[in-house]
Amino acid sequence: MSADHSIDRRPTPEEILKKVKREERKQGRLKIFLGFAAGVGKTFEMLSEANRRKNQRGQDVIIGYVETHGRQGTSSQIGDLELIPRKKVEYRGTTFEEMDTDAIIARKPQWVLVDELAHTNVPGSVREKRWQDVLVILDAGINVATTMNVQHLESLNDTIHDITGIWVRETVPDRVVKEADEVKMVDITPRSLIHRLERGDIYKAEKVPQALSNFFREGNLSALREIALREIAQDVDEEVTNYRKEKHIVEQWATHDRIMVCVSPDKSSLRLIRRGWRIANRLHGDIVAIYVENHPPSEAEQDVLRNDFSLADRLKIPMVTLHGDVATGIIRYARENRITQIIVGHSNRTRWQEFVHGSIIYRLTQELRAIDILIVAESEEK
Repeated sequence: MSADHSIDRRPTPEEILKKVKREERKQGRLKIFLGFAAGVGKTFEMLSEANRRKNQRGQDVIIGYVETHGRQGTSSQIGDLELIPRKKVEYRGTTFEEMDTDAIIARKPQWVLVDELAHTNVPGSVREKRWQDVLVILDAGINVATTMNVQHLESLNDTIHDITGIWVRETVPDRVVKEADEVKMVDITPRSLIHRLERGDIYKAEKVPQALSNFFREGNLSALREIALREIAQDVDEEVTNYRKEKHIVEQWATHDRIMVCVSPDKSSLRLIRRGWRIANRLHGDIVAIYVENHPPSEAEQDVLRNDFSLADRLKIPMVTLHGDVATGIIRYARENRITQIIVGHSNRTRWQEFVHGSIIYRLTQELRAIDILIVAESEEK
């Protein structure tokens, strides 16, 4: 399989609903081509799709602003796409070129291509940021295809600095990306991207050594790629959750492993927590520990819980406290959060107590048939 590829997905029912709502407001659709570094092929992919829209589907597609950076392969994709002339802006005696938002709106195409969403406009422009221009175009009922790298997400600013040692000055609010109708990741392995850089396909030859020793170190690229993949995965995960809520679907879909450890106040749950942590790490899944309080804990029970909570904290396991009937709380949380595995200990209830109050494990196995339930043997820990 080729190392160069893009990650795309079919529109979900949630996306279709979002599209209908936008059409009702006569607002344009926003599609973002997301990458993790310069040179992964975002602009190339955007132009390729634009040509397909125009030549195969007969759609009216124009270029509002595209930056090829002198890359021959990218320039060749422009083809016969119509370009809107750039607006000239004077600043401190120098003339700069910016996207002509008014001209795009006056032309009113079906789609407009706008490169580099995070770009800061020249002082004196009507709007400070290009993403603000894009929102105006969308409000005019025009669909926008645009590009950006994941390091320009506003909420990731500190994380990106910790990884690369560089403060990214141009950022895009997360809400702009979150409200996009479609986000397509244009992906390539870090090693392949470095090969592109070394061939001179990204920057001019004199800039390559500096790039390789700074931002384009393979460790940096691998970390940035992982962040971008996680952003895409989170986007899909939220769409699945919204769709299931909208359709009132309670059956579990095991699209991603989610392990829930049930903590008990009357005996140590350290063994369960450790087992759950190991399972989550092995499956690369999420994990949460749940304690359902159905009575004020005694002093001895508080000591047990304190130890359990402390271990969960050391293992970076989120701890959630619920209130009410134990079985009901576990069942509700598992359904609402799409838990795929539940880890519980043997019950301390006597047969009489189970006859009067019901068996928690029995209720879990009866009402959560699509969820794996692991009953862990008694621990000898005191």
